[in-house]
Amino acid sequence: MSDNLVPNPRVAVVTGGASGLGLAAARRLLSDGMRVALWDCSKDGLHRAAEQLDGGENVLVCQTDVGDVSSIEHAADRTRGVLGDADTVLAAAGIAGHVLPYVEYPLDGWHEVLRINLTGVHLTCRALVPAMIKRGWGRVITVSSMAGKEGNPRQIAYASAKAGIMGFTKSLGKELARTGVLVNGIAPTLVQSPMVDEADLLDREAMDALRAKIPMGRLGRPEEFAALAAWLASPECSFTTGMTFDLSGGRATY
Repeated sequence: MSDNLVPNPRVAVVTGGASGLGLAAARRLLSDGMRVALWDCSKDGLHRAAEQLDGGENVLVCQTDVGDVSSIEHAADRTRGVLGDADTVLAAAGIAGHVLPYVEYPLDGWHEVLRINLTGVHLTCRALVPAMIKRGWGRVITVSSMAGKEGNPRQIAYASAKAGIMGFTKSLGKELARTGVLVNGIAPTLVQSPMVDEADLLDREAMDALRAKIPMGRLGRPEEFAALAAWLASPECSFTTGMTFDLSGGRATY
């Protein structure tokens, strides 16, 4: 793909950008010279994130429900109007949902986890990818989980949604392989984040069991996630698509 197709300036949309992995990646992309739009459902979180990033006119915040079509379309229009067309999307928005035995898992909880974690990725890409295809250059980065590869007991909805994201990434990556738009994902094990803190409160025993599976003996760091996301967003990532990369401290070697 010719370098003259790479947009300048570059614009990234980061869903779930108000905290955790999304915020860490936004900070890295901003430092790499990109304009960044943070899409998140937390109004207060977005304002705190914007203050932390201190990116001035290069940072836009959009209060967004990624599982709602009209909310996504509004955020996409606003991003386009203020920063320009996005050439990169990092779909990091997600919720942990309930940690319960399968037979106790509520149906509304199942629907909500899939709405945010899986449908949210689809709706975000649906709003932003067509312009990338038209331009002939783009990067899509999804966020799955080791739960999607191995399954987590008592997290049936979360594991199912994350497995679905990997299937989405494979399918869209293959479909767009000749368009200049590359689609790749990251599957972290436990990385220090508000979601991990929340899961700890819900079921510390289950989370300790997951920690014990990491050969390196520690949680991942947000900046390690951000570094991988930055490469996947870069022109240097040029011959890989449809792939989900492990970020697992040696837990997954397949």
